[in-house]
Formats: sequence, structure tokens, C-alpha cells
Amino acid sequence: MADGPEKGSVLVVGGGFAGVACALGLAAEGVRVTMIDRNNYHQFQPLLYQLATAQLSSGDLARPLRGILAKYPSADVKQLRVTSVDPDRPSVTTADGQVHTADYVVLAMGSQPNFFNTPGAAEHALPLYTVDDARAVRTRLLSILESADSHPELVAKGALNIVIVGAGPTGVESAGALSDIVHNLVPAAYRDLPPGAVQITVADLGHSVLGAFSDKAHEYAAKVLQRDGVALKLGVGASEVTADRVRFTDGTEILTRLVIWAGGIKAPDLAGATGLPAGRGGRLSTEPDLTVPGHPKVYALGDTANITGADGEVLPQLGSVAQQSGQWAADNILADMAGRHTKPFHYKDKGIMAMIGRRAAVAEVGPHRHELHGSVAFASWLGVHAMLLSGSRQRVDAFISWGWDYFAKSRQGALVDEDAVSQIDWGDEDDEALSSGPPPPAA
Repeated sequence: MADGPEKGSVLVVGGGFAGVACALGLAAEGVRVTMIDRNNYHQFQPLLYQLATAQLSSGDLARPLRGILAKYPSADVKQLRVTSVDPDRPSVTTADGQVHTADYVVLAMGSQPNFFNTPGAAEHALPLYTVDDARAVRTRLLSILESADSHPELVAKGALNIVIVGAGPTGVESAGALSDIVHNLVPAAYRDLPPGAVQITVADLGHSVLGAFSDKAHEYAAKVLQRDGVALKLGVGASEVTADRVRFTDGTEILTRLVIWAGGIKAPDLAGATGLPAGRGGRLSTEPDLTVPGHPKVYALGDTANITGADGEVLPQLGSVAQQSGQWAADNILADMAGRHTKPFHYKDKGIMAMIGRRAAVAEVGPHRHELHGSVAFASWLGVHAMLLSGSRQRVDAFISWGWDYFAKSRQGALVDEDAVSQIDWGDEDDEALSSGPPPPAA
């Protein structure tokens, strides 16, 4: 930490990549930072699908915010829910009625699922954007396997049909990880289930998987998924999600008790409640230096903001964009405190990558998008994500889990431990076959 007195005060709303990077940059220079988040931990979103498929545990992906900021005496964390923002003061109000003020406010609240007003999706589909979401998907997945294993008649009711809405990185990575379970965990652990009983379908209104990638990557990813038994419904969206099925825009439907929603994100409701200028996805508009128009003491970062790159195009909602914007905002706040001019944000494009399954991945590295496929991309993916994990223990645990999953046919995290999510209503409350013995897990 720099010598001398504290230089000012900053409220950071949100403990994701952007908020943590900003708080660390400020606290290291003696700025008084208060981070406010409804959770007391930072989550590593790119690997949530591995928690959902029992490859990693919650502790591998979540790190206490107080631990991240522990060595900086000027930093504090409050586990509170922010309900409103006053950009003129600037200040925020939390659900307990407290008003927190500071010299600067940084809005980095992340995102929430965008169900695009699809009937029933918010009620019956399971998103995959938080640790709690991933735990819910894992519990539902294991519950339908346990139920079908005990009651084979449920297979005809779609018990083993899994539908993923969205063919972007989250949807493709989830499909790849689920196909690994189908080919490895299910035959070894659920011996009474017939071969090929689990059916995975990925649906997307777009006409390719991994739409942000190259045509070559589209073809490679589709080929790997289909080779591993994943059905693709491209050019087709979900028109309705009910408790027991998904209906599609082409008039077809699939019986299912597990719908994973990977169909897109939007800004959290708090962003809209600020009254600040917003654009696509409800995300807050920003000036080139990441401040909000008309409010030079308020910054919007990460998935909460529409941040433009050097070419004027809005940058994608990626962890690298969030992390870099957080670091840049910290530098600009320090400059403003010192009476210097702030600088326009310049994003260093390190590329994009996605895991498709065991030994299969695609990576487009650097601003010129050097393309990697297969085992080389798989190794690159492992290395990049392990280094991005917060803390050495998480890296070690993640590699142990990945190694175990690669060589073994079991999952250490295959536990049904969320009763509320596991209780699926199969519509047979009076059927003795379902009521005898332990009740079947449910949604």
C-alpha cells in the first residue's frame, strides 16, 4: 500500500471481476474502499458449468471477498443488497435502509438471465449465472438420474431429456460437460439405465453454435457435439417452457424436467432503477473513460455497462473485459483524485475460447484471432482458466478435480444436497410405484 493518508473514498457495488479489480487497484494505493455485494464471495463465472456437472465444488469457484481484500486496511466489505443509487450525491441505499456515501461510486453489479419474455422460462428453466444457479442445476441433474434409475417408467415422461436453450459458450460448454457425464458417469454409476437413455438437445435461434467464433470453429464445435450424441436444433427458439416440456418456434416440443437457460444476459434491475442512460440489454451507457454521462464521479463497469472499444463497437460481456475495465477505472479514479485527466479505456483483446468436452476445445487467441482446435486448445483453456482462478488453493483443487474427471468415471461432487430443487412433481402423487420407498427427487 502507498505511504501517506487515505486519498478519498469509493463505493464499489458488486464483487465480480470488474468490482474486485477496481477495489484492489484502489485499496493498494490507500483509497478507502467499501465493497457492497449481496454475497460475501467472488465467483468465477466461466467455470460455473463445471460446478453444475459435479466436476468442481463451490469452494473451487467462490472465494470470500474479505479474504481477497484482507491485506488492505483501507478496504471493507458489506454483505448487503443495494436497492437504489443516487448518482448526484453520490450514494447508494441498501435494503436495510442504510445510506452509504462516498466521493465516487462504481457500479459493477454484473448481470442476470435474459429470458426474452419467453412464457414459463423464468419459472421453469434453470439459468447458469451464479454459484446458486449451478448448484441448482447439479441437484436437478442428479435428481432426475436417481429418479429414473429407481423408476424406469419416468423415462417415457422425459426424465432423461435435457434441453439447453442457447448455443453460445455457456450452452456449448454445458452440453459438452453433460455429454461427458452421459458417456462416463451414467454407465458406471447408474447401471439400470438403458444405454443412450439420456438425450441432450441444444436449441438456438441462430444458425450456428458459438456464434461469436469463426465459421471453422462453428463447424468443429457442431461436429464434436454431434459426435458425442448432442442433438442440435439451430434456427429454432424456445416459445414456451412448462413444468414438463419445452415448446419450440417450429411447433415441436420435448418432454423434459431439466431446462438449462443459456440464452443471454441483461443488466440487473438495479441498473434500470438508477435513472441513468442505458442501451442494449438495459446496460448503462458510459463515456470513453468509463464514467456515466453527466456524472463524472460515477463509473459503470463489466456486464453492467455497454463499454465501447477503439472501433466504437460495444465490447462483449466477457470476464476479461470486466477485469480490465475494473483496473482501468481504478487508475482513472486515482488520476481524478490527483487532479489529472482521466483516459479513455483501451481493451487488450486476448481472444476467446470455449471447452466442448473431454480433450475438445476451440480458442481464438489475440486480436488477430489465431485459431486453435482440439487438444492444443484444450490445454490452453485449462491453463488460462486455472491462472484466472482466485488463489493458489483454488488452482490446485481445480487441477485435481479436472485430473480426476479425466481419468475416472465418477464425480466427487455428485451429491443431491438441495431439497427444494430436487423435489420434482412427476404428476403421479397417487402412484404407489413412485411413493414407495424414498420419494423421487423433484424440480
